[in-house]
Amino acid sequence: STMEETDREAVATAVQRVAGMLQRPDQLDKVEQYRRREARKKASVEARLKVQTLSQLDGVRTGLSQLHNALNDVKDIQQSLIDVNKDWRQSINTIENLKDVKDAVVQHSQLAAAVENLKNIFSVPEIVRETHDLIERGELLQAHRKLMDLECSRDNLMYEQYRMDSKNTHDMNLIHTYFGDMQKLSEELAKQLWMVVQRSLVTVRRDPTLLVSVVRIIEREEKIDRRMLDRKKQTGFIPPGRPKKWKEKMFNILDRTVSTRIEGTQADTRESDKMWLVRHLEIIRKYVVDDLLVAKTLLDQCFPPNYDIFNKLLNMYHQALSTRMQELAAEDLEANEIVSLLSWVLNTYKSTEMMGNAELSPEVDVNSLDALISQNVVDQLLSKYMSTLTSNIIGWLRKALETDKKDWIKETEPEADQDGYYQTTLPAIVFQMFEQNLQVAAQINEDLKTKVLLLCLQQMNSFLTRYKDEAQLYKEEHLKNRQYPQCYVQYMIAVINNCQTFKESIISLKRKYLKLEMEDTLSSSHASMDATLDIIAKEGCSSLLDEVFMDLEPHLNELMTKKWLMGCNAVGTICVTVEDYFNDFSKIKKPYKKTMTVEAHRRVVVEYIRAIMLKRISFKNAEERKEGAERMIKEAEQFRFLFKKLTAGSGEDTEGLCDIIEAIAEVIKLTDPSLLYLEVSTLVSKYPDIRDDHIAALLTVRGDASRDMKQTIIETLDQGPSQPNPNYVPIFKEITVPTLTVPKLLK
Repeated sequence: STMEETDREAVATAVQRVAGMLQRPDQLDKVEQYRRREARKKASVEARLKVQTLSQLDGVRTGLSQLHNALNDVKDIQQSLIDVNKDWRQSINTIENLKDVKDAVVQHSQLAAAVENLKNIFSVPEIVRETHDLIERGELLQAHRKLMDLECSRDNLMYEQYRMDSKNTHDMNLIHTYFGDMQKLSEELAKQLWMVVQRSLVTVRRDPTLLVSVVRIIEREEKIDRRMLDRKKQTGFIPPGRPKKWKEKMFNILDRTVSTRIEGTQADTRESDKMWLVRHLEIIRKYVVDDLLVAKTLLDQCFPPNYDIFNKLLNMYHQALSTRMQELAAEDLEANEIVSLLSWVLNTYKSTEMMGNAELSPEVDVNSLDALISQNVVDQLLSKYMSTLTSNIIGWLRKALETDKKDWIKETEPEADQDGYYQTTLPAIVFQMFEQNLQVAAQINEDLKTKVLLLCLQQMNSFLTRYKDEAQLYKEEHLKNRQYPQCYVQYMIAVINNCQTFKESIISLKRKYLKLEMEDTLSSSHASMDATLDIIAKEGCSSLLDEVFMDLEPHLNELMTKKWLMGCNAVGTICVTVEDYFNDFSKIKKPYKKTMTVEAHRRVVVEYIRAIMLKRISFKNAEERKEGAERMIKEAEQFRFLFKKLTAGSGEDTEGLCDIIEAIAEVIKLTDPSLLYLEVSTLVSKYPDIRDDHIAALLTVRGDASRDMKQTIIETLDQGPSQPNPNYVPIFKEITVPTLTVPKLLK
């Protein structure tokens, strides 16, 4: 049994303990001591066990007595429930008979409400009248207070009616009709409120209290709306006309007011004022800034913070502006109007003149404002601008050229610039027009400016081709009748000078408006314009020289004739004529003028040598040869002097043109025919482009060489080393020698 097991375990444990105590012989002496200690321990444990056992027995006794009591209680309750059940069954019939009492209670509460409202109900017409007067006098807060009382009476009556009999529409309508005038009052009051709201930006400066009253009324109505909607959730009843949503209406009114304000700023049309759009946009700018400043500084304080009135207004203005700008963009705008609009939309709107105004910050952050018109619309406007501008520029250039051409046939000289060079107004007009359009484009952005510059230069290119054709026609017309136009030479000089002005203007325009990295895109068109201008100038210069030589022709025809030998003054006249023309040519700008002088010098010498080669004279003897040769040397000197004078001493005869005449004179002057071959071969070595027919003609003019002699000289001429002047430009190749025709031989 368990008991025995426990005993065994106890004995085993005890044996172990005793064995532990008595491990050494000397411990045996202490046995008695150990026994006493163990006896004490045992007595203590037994005492604790006894106490424990007694307390447990007490607890069990108490528990049993409580269970006994509980059982009695349960029996009592069971009996009571049986009694209650019996009573309840008996009283059911009595409760059913109490329905009449219940109805009477409901009716009583309604009657109590009616009595409570009676004085209100009877005074409705009077209160309506008073409220109406208050509205008329502008005492809106008091008027609203009375209106709220009236609505409260009506709503309570209707609610009671609804609770009593929600399907009885007849009674509901009766109440509604009785309070009918009240609805009109509400509308009247609202009308007054909306007038104040519409004029809020003005009112806030003159009478802020009025605006605050309006906001308070709206806030009261919002509260009532919320209360009525809550009651509707619980009871299903909501009075007629609720929710009024006056706050929402107020924002709608503000929105409409802002739109009207923006639209209403257009005072003029294009017909009445060319600058209508600029004016319209400037008025909008001013109004918007003024309005927003008032809204920020004054209006904000009249509204509760949760209305966020400033930001709401800011959005309204932004929306209204966006709508207005889109409407304007859709109109048929002219080029300058497109620029005004884009410049305003892209630059002015966010600039410090408008939304970036320091006084509007930090509430207005320009970086977070959306664009007023989409990129798509901007691109459409820009492409329309470019196409309009293109046709405008073509038209302007054509007109400028037509105007310039009219000047060419005037009987008065063209005007000169400050340095005395002739010019017409054409380059100034053209580049002023380009400048204006570039400045306008720069208002919008860099990209458009570059596009406009490319367009201007592209149109300039085709314009210069037309200019060249017109100058050619001018020359041709003049050749038909050299008396007309009277100032042909002066205007042709102006045309030549214009070429130089055009060149300079193109460079300065590019420098001013073109970024360096874009330079390459234009280099080919620039080169082509320069080439065209050089052609115009060159052709102009050559047509002027043609003028000179047409006048010199009769005098050139006198050279190398009997008359010339007798001492006529043909070369003197030639020099005077050339000098006279060059007085006009001094009005040609430097690069072209220098070319002109060199060319004139060259042509005079060519014509002189041509006169020699025409074989109009054949000297009879050494005396004549000497006289003729000396005359030629003297005339070469005259030419040299003339051209030195024309180039003011700077243009030395670098090509040695007059030396050629002198070298030919030496061949003619030679007195010893045996040295003729030597003299001729020296000439050929200096001027290697001399042909056989030139030598033959020269010997014919000398007049003493037989046919065989000519033949021998020509054949034996050593095609030896030539030593031309390094600056020598072949001149003989331009000179043809006439061959003798049959009639000449027969003579």
